[in-house]
Amino acid sequence: MCRARAGRCIFGGQALGWDMAFPQHIIARKRDGHALTREEIGAFVRGAADGSWADYQLSAMLMAIVWRGMTPQETAHYTEAMMHSGAVADLASITQPKADKHSTGGVGDKISLHLAPMIAACGVVVPMISGRGLGHTGGTLDKLESIPGFNVNLSLAAYRAQLENIGLALIGQTADLAPADKKLYALRDVTATVESIPLICGSILSKKLAEGIDVLVLDVKFGRGAFMKDQAKARELARALVSVATAMGKPTRAVLTAMDEPLGRTVGNALEVRESIECLRGEGPADVMDVTYALGEQMLLLAKMAATKEEARAKLEASIVSGAALEKFRAMIVAQGGDARVVEDGWRLPRARLLFEIRATRAGFVTDVDALGVALAALRLGAGRAKAADAVDHAVGVSGLVKVGERVAAGSVLGMIHANDEGALSEAKGMLANSVSVGDTQTEAPQLIEEIVGEGAG
Repeated sequence: MCRARAGRCIFGGQALGWDMAFPQHIIARKRDGHALTREEIGAFVRGAADGSWADYQLSAMLMAIVWRGMTPQETAHYTEAMMHSGAVADLASITQPKADKHSTGGVGDKISLHLAPMIAACGVVVPMISGRGLGHTGGTLDKLESIPGFNVNLSLAAYRAQLENIGLALIGQTADLAPADKKLYALRDVTATVESIPLICGSILSKKLAEGIDVLVLDVKFGRGAFMKDQAKARELARALVSVATAMGKPTRAVLTAMDEPLGRTVGNALEVRESIECLRGEGPADVMDVTYALGEQMLLLAKMAATKEEARAKLEASIVSGAALEKFRAMIVAQGGDARVVEDGWRLPRARLLFEIRATRAGFVTDVDALGVALAALRLGAGRAKAADAVDHAVGVSGLVKVGERVAAGSVLGMIHANDEGALSEAKGMLANSVSVGDTQTEAPQLIEEIVGEGAG
């Protein structure tokens, strides 16, 4: 029998460290509402990384955390242990400030694609390790892989070299980066333990802090098309993320943004790449650029590359006007093996075989565009994944979406469906049509930037 005494496991009269204790003793302590020590949390995370804890033990621990929660100190210990479960990028040789941005995900959220080169063009190095989408559309990696030849699977050495050469890299998680998170993320998805703020913090921040960054800006979304439906819960998550990252020595701010309406006019991987290129040409949708500038301003401020939001905004706008941001994007494509001709010719990106226009049945004003409805239509077309193993069709999705507040005539296009399957197209027609509402009264465009969380935010 093992008895707990002063942070040690007493087994057979011998004191053992928690890394040598039975998993069930640590699980029981969390189940019973105790705050776990750094050593206990470390044992749990190591068990996930090296396979010494069985899946059922890891799952039990995850559920205990969901039920009992974690203190801020526990969450920091958990994040630190997750971060150090594998390699941590050493970017000490790069003297410029290093900043990254992370989004909790939303419908039409392609911000990283053009924001990263804009920030790099302002003199800040952007080490960005991104993920794949599980849901209505692909993640940043899926979008990038719609560019022919683009390689997201760089080694940490190649990643470091590219950052030194062009100041920008968007890659996938390497096998040796936060391996515990890969295991626990998969288990959370199938054990109904996703909605836990400490677990979310550990998952997001362990990967981001392992990149070698100096500062971090988070886009925490709420609304129908977001993971967090409620603004109060999104604020709670934002504050937790900022608190943990700051405690670990990384100045961090979070921007709360609304996600009731799709962001931009496109949803789907290649379609969103095309829209991001338009943004870099100064032709992007106003709502996309509003969020882009809000996040970019905070990145430049935290990196101390601007003293005021106004100065930061001016630098970001200049990166577009001068073409410097677009050239950074082109350089990144070339460095990662992609076809840079997509910058001039977006039709080199994958194109769907079938096109169908959803048209207004009456004149009036667009009163609602349901982000979740559009997302489900895109998922049915094959733009996202219902399961992690599902393939993504990079070509499909929706383009030309109308925005809330716009006037439409009877018969005008509300959105265009891009499909490669007749059955999927047939279902998506009704789903998209039901997602757009037209009425007699003009509705104001929704406010997207709700709040900035973090020390010195304003």
